[in-house]
Amino acid sequence: MSSTFLGMPAPPPRSPYGEGNLRGERKFPEAAAHELDNDQLRGNLHRATRTIRAKRLAVTAELPDWEELRAAGAAVKNEAMSRLPELLEQLEAKVTEAGGTVHWARDAAEANALVTELVAATGSREVIKVKSMATQEIGLNEHLESQGVTAHETDLAELIVQLADDRPSHILVPAIHRNREEIRRIFLERIPGVDPGLGSVPAELAAAARAYLREKFMTVPVAVSGANFGIAETGTLSVVESEGNGRMCLTLPRTLITVMGIEKVLPRYADLEVFLQLLPRSSTGERMNPYTTLWTGVTPGDGPQDFHLVLLDNGRTAALADPIGREALNCIRCSACLNVCPVYERVGGHAYGSTYPGPIGAVLTPQLAGTHAAKNDPNASLPYASTLCGACYDACPVKIDIPSLLVELRHQTTERTGNSAERLAMRAAAAVMGRPKVYATAQRAAALGRIAAGRDGKISHLPPPFSGWTDSRDVPAPPRRTFRAWYASEEGREALAAAAAEHSAPAAEHRDPAAGHRDPAAEHKAPAAEHSAPAAERRAPADAPEEER
Repeated sequence: MSSTFLGMPAPPPRSPYGEGNLRGERKFPEAAAHELDNDQLRGNLHRATRTIRAKRLAVTAELPDWEELRAAGAAVKNEAMSRLPELLEQLEAKVTEAGGTVHWARDAAEANALVTELVAATGSREVIKVKSMATQEIGLNEHLESQGVTAHETDLAELIVQLADDRPSHILVPAIHRNREEIRRIFLERIPGVDPGLGSVPAELAAAARAYLREKFMTVPVAVSGANFGIAETGTLSVVESEGNGRMCLTLPRTLITVMGIEKVLPRYADLEVFLQLLPRSSTGERMNPYTTLWTGVTPGDGPQDFHLVLLDNGRTAALADPIGREALNCIRCSACLNVCPVYERVGGHAYGSTYPGPIGAVLTPQLAGTHAAKNDPNASLPYASTLCGACYDACPVKIDIPSLLVELRHQTTERTGNSAERLAMRAAAAVMGRPKVYATAQRAAALGRIAAGRDGKISHLPPPFSGWTDSRDVPAPPRRTFRAWYASEEGREALAAAAAEHSAPAAEHRDPAAGHRDPAAEHKAPAAEHSAPAAERRAPADAPEEER
């Protein structure tokens, strides 16, 4: 009887290489160096993130149970990830029961094809959109354009980015890298019929955008949205926003197509109580979002009469299969980690090359798309785009331990690359440090590095393979003398003797100067003798002569 080998189960696929917007064209250090040269960008980012940070701290401090809310949010998300398959099936059943249609998309190509087919079925050549990270991730706008369909972004910041042929730089505030004067010029050049005298006052800019979008809201019959949350228990979808454009898109068109990442599902309707407190405070620094829209399927005569939900995987199952990295799927896209990150504040979102920038992007993007899909994959550099200061973990409303995840991704990259320059350098260092004589010789040789130092005592440029270090930081010049050499010198012995004498000085204060030594018995008797003496003998009156006191 012959045996049959059925093979080993294959790991879930990552987002396919070359699809969507989960990979940049350059590695992070190269892209960051380019962005650092933009003084205007750094100034805009500094002002914006500082303002959002201050607002967030103010509104979170108002809640005495903020930390308990964070713990509750983390617990709900962990439960959802552990029950994801059954919750998604429950969500599908409830949406279908309420008159909606559910579609499953394994990757960006399938999702784009589904949405394009659904739009084509309506006969419309235009769609209006509510800001959606998922549709940016899959490159839906670009795909629709290639099929002759125009997508109109209705969120103000997204509109600015779209009109400028730019890319979002922030999860919550996509145009955070633009200032008011830049926006004014964009509107003058790209919005038809805009007032030539348009100023840079925010109210005037908002009014110009509102006038342009109002006609789209009233005439375009198809809307595409994302979803902040999907409730498995009821089939309810939710979008939270601050401008009202979402409410218009979710209620006026006849057809609504929602693209939702599968990790956005929550088990119960009651879970919204936690997240509708966590999300606005962490994202915009508001106590609640001005507009929170909830809808369940189709309601005859009210709102869209044709509702489609596209559930997007695109690497999420692969992230879920990673016992460590799956924590990144808990992200609720609040952007709190971006606003406190010292790296993001200086380089902005474009340096990350992905729809998801900042600390969470440095974790989530490699989890969704991988880090070795091609030679010199730019995503492999993202886990190193951090100082590991921990501010992102402190700010995260669902307590994602981003620094630990970054370290794990670095570990995985090191293990995968085999004998990399970094690993060989560490092995060489171990060989030297394990041999005292060789180590001492190396220390003496290192002193020659003072020749390469400038007048400020720093080495700014080292030859390969050490140039990777000095490309982004300076190296202090080696000291004139090593610690070992100082320790063995007469100066070192004198300094150690002086320190020893200073340390023993307090003990000498307890000695009897006359006797030259301490009397332990007398020390133990002293307290008793003191207590046996009359109070008058132990304490001189305040008016007694000084010699008696």
